[in-house]
Amino acid sequence: MIDPEHAEQLLARERARVENTLSTLREFGRGNLEASSLDQHLSESADQAEALTQSEIDDALAERLRDERQAITAAERRLRDGSYGKSIESGELIPDERLEAIPWAERTVEEQQRYEGQ
Repeated sequence: MIDPEHAEQLLARERARVENTLSTLREFGRGNLEASSLDQHLSESADQAEALTQSEIDDALAERLRDERQAITAAERRLRDGSYGKSIESGELIPDERLEAIPWAERTVEEQQRYEGQ
């Protein structure tokens, strides 16, 4: 079973990654808003479509990152209450390799595949 101190470090690293990426997206988004104000008189539909597409991609990425941040918070809670590293579904131990790759994992690979298949 993964060492709690190591798990805490992994989760802190992932939280920092998520927060930094969200911050970068916010900064990039502000820059795009300023640029779009200046460029609003441009009538080239290709440029507008590209900006919209990038905005949609950024929004989807930000949503995914916010979901990861929530999962990290839940994993930190499990770490504090002693249930970290155990599946929330079956109570089985989650392999250390999975927790190294996805520190906020809350199910075994097989359980996650079934869960996502629903």
